Amino acid sequence: QVQLVESGGGLVQPGGSLRLSCVASGLTLDYTVISWFRQAPGKEREGVSCIRSRDGSTFYADSVKGRFTISRDNAKNTVFLQMNSLKPEDTAVYYCAASNGGSWWAPYEYDYWGQGTQVTVSS
Repeated sequence: QVQLVESGGGLVQPGGSLRLSCVASGLTLDYTVISWFRQAPGKEREGVSCIRSRDGSTFYADSVKGRFTISRDNAKNTVFLQMNSLKPEDTAVYYCAASNGGSWWAPYEYDYWGQGTQVTVSS
């Protein structure tokens, strides 16, 4: 049974940092695309970042480039999202998701989802 479990969300002031973790069980990261999505109230779910485990290539939404970094630890079957210089508009529930390929930014490409972790950026 595949399971993705996110952690690391919380309340942070603008300009602060958080690191999210996504632990995967029931699948290996070797042939899987793992991505982070987020969804703010009243908005559609959007792709934030992706890491292709086969070659380590990474992708980012324009809104987070230069501020967020995605990485993985294959030994721990964990993917991280380091978020720096956080802004109020980054406030959302963040989800990790797994797929076997396709358009990384498209939620419909993903077969497995975590339960989400809340990130709130506010003073």
